[in-house]
Amino acid sequence: MAFPDRIERTVELAHPPGKVWAALTTAEGLGTWFGNQAKIDLRPGGAAEMTWDHGARAEMRVERVEEPKVFGYTWHIYGLPDDDPRRTYVEFTLEPAGTGTRLTVVESGFAQLPEDEHRAAFDGNTKGWASELGELADYLDAA
Repeated sequence: MAFPDRIERTVELAHPPGKVWAALTTAEGLGTWFGNQAKIDLRPGGAAEMTWDHGARAEMRVERVEEPKVFGYTWHIYGLPDDDPRRTYVEFTLEPAGTGTRLTVVESGFAQLPEDEHRAAFDGNTKGWASELGELADYLDAA
């Protein structure tokens, strides 16, 4: 049986692409709406990290930077041991939409997992993106 490989979400944001880009690609932005603190070396091959006050940490590798249109990174798959080498790829695509931005996020690579791990990772990240994109919108509206 084939499992879904990708999560895709699109949101309309009432902010110009440059402002959305900064929220996605700067330590200040990522450390406010996504994590509690962040570091990022914004270049292909660069390292990025987010940490949360409760002790969680996400390490990412920047894969694609096409300012202000496409930002992509790989990161650890939710639910797998920290030393597991498998990763998913997350890509944000920004398109002007009137005076705002249409933001699409696609996370792919879930099909590499067996059923039990797939269910936990795919379901967890599906819920996670719904929540995180709401937090991104709130962050942009407050800025």
